[in-house]
Amino acid sequence: MSRLRGGAERDSRAGFRAERRDCGASVPQGLLKAARKSGQLNLSGRNLSEVPQCVWRINVDVPEEASQNLSFSATERWWEQTDLTKLIISNNKLQSLTDDLRLLPALTVLDIHDNQLTSLPSAIRELENLQKLNVSHNKLKIVPEEITNLRNLKGLYLQHNELTCIPEGFEKLFNLEDMDLSNNCLTTVPASFSSLSSLVRLNLSCNQLKNLPAEISGMKRLKHLDCNSNLLETIPSNLAGMESLELLYLRRNKLRFLPEFPSCKLLKELHLGENQIEMLGAEHLKHLNSILVLDLRDNKLKSVPDEITLLQSLERLDLSNNDISR
Repeated sequence: MSRLRGGAERDSRAGFRAERRDCGASVPQGLLKAARKSGQLNLSGRNLSEVPQCVWRINVDVPEEASQNLSFSATERWWEQTDLTKLIISNNKLQSLTDDLRLLPALTVLDIHDNQLTSLPSAIRELENLQKLNVSHNKLKIVPEEITNLRNLKGLYLQHNELTCIPEGFEKLFNLEDMDLSNNCLTTVPASFSSLSSLVRLNLSCNQLKNLPAEISGMKRLKHLDCNSNLLETIPSNLAGMESLELLYLRRNKLRFLPEFPSCKLLKELHLGENQIEMLGAEHLKHLNSILVLDLRDNKLKSVPDEITLLQSLERLDLSNNDISR
């Protein structure tokens, strides 16, 4: 027994020394120990230029505390540690991630926002349990196709990057509920987005979109659509058929005509400020039975129809900075 114990000690110590050398002061051992129990590790704001190897191998290597006491109580059994399910490495200086990401297959949350990432490793496709991926505020120019393998993904946050296009295959993310693509350089939205039948919130603001695909109406559960600050001159008539839509943001575009919304019975907020809309007619208002906020400021309206008084639910109406004389 003593020979086995001695052999185990020699092997273990070598592993522990490597782990300490790799992590250094950037990742305290106490933080790793707590993460093995909770399944959550937060390394936000630690000035990291790379992810230490001990983080990727947290559920693979023998922990350091095992060298200090070879007899464990039931609550201290390191071999019964919890797999890491939540990893936050935001607000650092990461320029890349390695394929060692695959060593954390149990991850459900990966938050790497506010770094300097220009790409994501292909190994991300192996995080099949991932439900939330936040890569916002980085320098991504493309979204890897491997991301479409994350079939359990519910939240995808890619805002404030340098994306110019979205890869085909996004329709495979059929569990996606919340997606933010704002503040990029997108010029088109794939028609395949219509297959995202679980999507509830879509943010496309601050891009360079000139139009939206008619197929967008296929998002039957969409409640919140934000297309502020684009180059839209028209919006597809199919948009009016989105029965679940509650919040629609179209500020700061180039719209000249106000669409009708015959099927949007639940629409509560319609934001159309800072466009070039010239006419507001009764036909534009008659279906807005649930509208609470109607924003038409900074347009070119010359009159307001009497039917606006029929909007019984209306709480806020903004018509400032138009050419209204009646």
